[in-house]
Amino acid sequence: MAVQIPDRRRFVRQLVRHGGRGFAEEYGLPVLNNPANLYQLLSLAQLLRGSTDHRRAAAAARALRDRGWNTAARMAASPAGERAAVLRSYDQRRAATLADRVGATATALTERYGGDLRRLRTAARRDPAAERSLLRELPGVDGGVVDLFFRDVQVVWAEIGPFADRRALTAARRLGLGDSAQDLADLTGRRESEKLAWLVGALARIDLDGSYAQARQLATA
Repeated sequence: MAVQIPDRRRFVRQLVRHGGRGFAEEYGLPVLNNPANLYQLLSLAQLLRGSTDHRRAAAAARALRDRGWNTAARMAASPAGERAAVLRSYDQRRAATLADRVGATATALTERYGGDLRRLRTAARRDPAAERSLLRELPGVDGGVVDLFFRDVQVVWAEIGPFADRRALTAARRLGLGDSAQDLADLTGRRESEKLAWLVGALARIDLDGSYAQARQLATA
């Protein structure tokens, strides 16, 4: 049941203030419109997909980056066994599968777009449906991965927004903030794509952590 919030806009400001600068940035992965950072967002989305621990998945993404595999070309050139060894510390069960998956994605992205997701965006003519379609043509990228990528990249790819993933919308409904990404955009400001992404990231973490009681306390803080 949705909680009744007397001032939803104030509540949203509190959630954004306490929730950090979006999902990826909260875990040390900046959202910037350059080939390296865009690739890292996609890699993070792949590691988050199906993970039972989002913090460990984010730590795994940072570990791959810090190993020097911070671009699609470098990831594609890395030995699969070494990728698996890095990932094993964070997700032992899926390490080999994830190592193969991120490698295949990086190889295809390098071959088709020179490792630059901005070229994919140009090929899609900045149409979100076409961007989704081209992303899903990459091996290891399904609709869930695209959703997680879109959640953060809407800050720098304005055509994506307003966008909210399934977990963020679940939290929004339970907290009485609406049923759609547009409802959230109306609360943050129609042209505030950055604040919307921050809110969406905060809501997703609330649902992942089950921290609804703490979030509701902010409504009256």
